[in-house]
Amino acid sequence: MQTTDFPYQRISIIGSTGCGKTTLARTLADRLALKHIELDGLYWEANWTGSTREIFRARVEQAICAPGWVCDGNYRAVRDLLWPNAQAVIWLDYAFTTIFLRLLRRTWRDWRTQEPLCNGNHEQFWRHFKLWSNESIFGWLIKTYAMRRREYPELFLRPENQHLAVLHFKTPAGTQAWLESMREVRL
Repeated sequence: MQTTDFPYQRISIIGSTGCGKTTLARTLADRLALKHIELDGLYWEANWTGSTREIFRARVEQAICAPGWVCDGNYRAVRDLLWPNAQAVIWLDYAFTTIFLRLLRRTWRDWRTQEPLCNGNHEQFWRHFKLWSNESIFGWLIKTYAMRRREYPELFLRPENQHLAVLHFKTPAGTQAWLESMREVRL
């Protein structure tokens, strides 16, 4: 593939919690030699305390000043900053069971290894089983999965988003095959 085969240098990756947005963003940013922007890293402070809306938006505005980037995350509070500046959106739209199992494995791994996550935070595995709690990542997936699947197609149809190329992947295998086809791409 030639460089011109992949024309996008500002890419937003979206999808349900746990679908693999960050992993894909890191891989794609590395492959295309673009900046990786992880919205969770810009939002979360120490002790899993969320930043204020103003601070979060300022951080995102600064991050997207780069000429090229791959950003992962679904935060509505900054979509109006990201999407007008993006050229493409990659939507990881996997089956609920696929995402749930991936999220369970990831949460277990991160808890077991205690690898530092966003801003030095660590995974707290057992709190996620309180599905009624706002601290449960599994509860968040359950609450938002169907909503995102309804919301995104409607957002893509809006006039202000017509400039976006939408790459819609319904399976991890489809995403992986596409990524493999990009092996030779360098911007």
